[in-house]
Amino acid sequence: MSVLDQARAMPGPHDITRVVLDNGLVILVRENHAAPVVVLEGALPAGSIHVPREQSGLASFVASMLMRGSEHYDFDAFNDAIEGVGASLSVTAGDHSTDFGSTSLSEDFPRMLELLADCLRRPTFPLAHVERVRAQKLVGIQERDQDTSQIADLHFHESMYAGHPYANSNLGYMETIPSIGRQQLVDFHAERYTQQGAVIVVAGDVETEKAIALIEEQFIDWSGPAPEHNLPPVETTTSAERLFYPLADKVQSDIVMGCHAVSRYHQDFHALRVANTILGRFGLMGRLGETVREEQGLAYYAYSTLDALPAGGVWLASAGVNPANVNVALESILSEFDRLGAERVPDAELEDSQAYLTGVVPITLETNEGVASTLLSMEWHDLGLDYLQRYNDIVYGITADDVQRVAATYLRRSDCLAVVAGPAMEQNQ
Repeated sequence: MSVLDQARAMPGPHDITRVVLDNGLVILVRENHAAPVVVLEGALPAGSIHVPREQSGLASFVASMLMRGSEHYDFDAFNDAIEGVGASLSVTAGDHSTDFGSTSLSEDFPRMLELLADCLRRPTFPLAHVERVRAQKLVGIQERDQDTSQIADLHFHESMYAGHPYANSNLGYMETIPSIGRQQLVDFHAERYTQQGAVIVVAGDVETEKAIALIEEQFIDWSGPAPEHNLPPVETTTSAERLFYPLADKVQSDIVMGCHAVSRYHQDFHALRVANTILGRFGLMGRLGETVREEQGLAYYAYSTLDALPAGGVWLASAGVNPANVNVALESILSEFDRLGAERVPDAELEDSQAYLTGVVPITLETNEGVASTLLSMEWHDLGLDYLQRYNDIVYGITADDVQRVAATYLRRSDCLAVVAGPAMEQNQ
């Protein structure tokens, strides 16, 4: 297949239809008639960043309530309608958005749209289910607070983003969930769940015009003001620090260590993404997996993550280790940070990582779920319908010098915060 044919096989302006309804709702449709299945994915700007710290968990609480009862369906009727046709429907809240989706046979797509519209637009927040969901969330928080990996990650982000909405837990805290009442759920829904900023993507066995008409039928009268977006930039004034959070009766320590990086829209994002693949993603989790885990035997797992959000980001390494190995594992990870910024990456290693980053895309796009998720990300981040046609050139345009430069810039030992959660301190000496 020629390069041109490969580009044409990717979703792009030639086979993606994008429309904006009169009320501002954005719709993207891409037909695929290989199987009688339709996938819908969507998002609207209602996430944990829109909630004050004293109400942490509110956005997630609202999302969890949407399928618990709506104007036309109670909890049992709603679930019977979905399960009766072997479909699925989900709503979850994250940092910036509430994401929703459904998968169904083509013939059941109109019914799934009706159900989705009812739960998104007309939830009833039945009080009995408010208390059931509250109890579930409190159990989830208790489990999180006893998990060394989750605690290390939680406190790392709280420290890196101190004073910023990114510092707050999407799940919430033991002191915030009990104070969230039904009226707060209703108010957040009324304020944040509007068509302004919302996106719906459909991929699969549909006719484009019919799919748009069905969505318009269910959502054209959805109205409301554009929610405010006053997210402050992330402050990056940090210095090297090690924080320890003891958890009783644990046999493993978990480490999260890293530095401030960049937002998703920064010019260094793609160079950082390639560098992160080299550091802790490709193959056996990159250099961290090869060195810290395989060669030195210091960790049960070791990998890195680039978490680039709209207002800022972090570049971090995660590892699970024997408590006796915490200090030497920390130094080993820092050594890999140093090496990436001090030494030019060999051409073969760079090319392998670039091949991985480009090669995974066609595999993702083999399913309607992958197509819908990719198109939603493209629209949400305003990447353009031709992003996939440009993607390979972007990745292969990153040089070894770019990798070394961003590593030296953003993975400075003097700025790395390390958070460790595990057995009590005296067991870790």
